[in-house]
Amino acid sequence: MTDPAMTDEERALRTELIEACRSMNSLGINKGTAGNISVRHGAGFLISPTGIPYNDLVAEHVVAMNWDASFAGDVLPSSEWRFHRDILRARPDLKAVVHTHSTHATTVSILGKDIPAIHYSIAATGGATIPCAPYEIFGSQALADVVVKALEGRRACLMAHHGVIAAHGSIARALALAVTVEQLAQQYLLCLPLGDPPVLSDSQIAEVLVKFKTYGQQGTAAPEGLRRAS
Repeated sequence: MTDPAMTDEERALRTELIEACRSMNSLGINKGTAGNISVRHGAGFLISPTGIPYNDLVAEHVVAMNWDASFAGDVLPSSEWRFHRDILRARPDLKAVVHTHSTHATTVSILGKDIPAIHYSIAATGGATIPCAPYEIFGSQALADVVVKALEGRRACLMAHHGVIAAHGSIARALALAVTVEQLAQQYLLCLPLGDPPVLSDSQIAEVLVKFKTYGQQGTAAPEGLRRAS
C-alpha cells in the first residue's frame, strides 16, 4: 500500500521512526513490539502503530494523530498514544518520544526508585535524577498525567513496574538518551548490593549541564583551551 498524498519529507520521517523502532530491538533496549516512538509532524504527531512487528512496518503503518486524539487511516496507534501526545503537547522543547521496556531501567522502576547522580552523564536527562513516576495502568490518562509531571525539568523518567521514557529534539537523540538511561540503570543496580552509592552534588551536575551546552560538534569555534593550527 502506498499513499500518493504523502510528501517525501513525511515519508522520510515515517521511515526514520520505523528504523528507530527496529534499532530499539537491535540495541537490546526493547523486545518485540513492547516499545513505541512518536515525533512531531505538521499540526500533530506521528506514532508507531499497535501490535505490528517492527520488521513488517512500512511508512503507511505509521499513524498520524492530532492533539484532539483523532487519527488518519485504518491502522490503530500505539496503546500509549496518550502519554506521547501529552508529553509533546506540554513540552514544546521536545520533538520525539521513545518508550522502551529495557531490562535494567525497568528493574529499577519495579523497585520504585529514582536513578540518582551516580555518573555525570545523568545530566543528559536534564537534571540530577531520573524520576520514577508512580504506577498507573498502561495506556491510561492517569499514566499520561503522572508521566508529564515526572518529566518536569527532565528529558527522561521511569514508570513504576513498566519501563522508561526518553524524549529529545529528534528521534535519534531520544533513542540515544534511552540507551544512556539503560546504562545508568545498569550501573545503579550494580552499585546497590554494595550499599547506597555516593552521588554527585547538585552543583557538580549543574556544572556538567553547562558543559553539555557546548559538547560535541557545535560549530566552527574551538572550545576553551583549544586553538586551531594556523
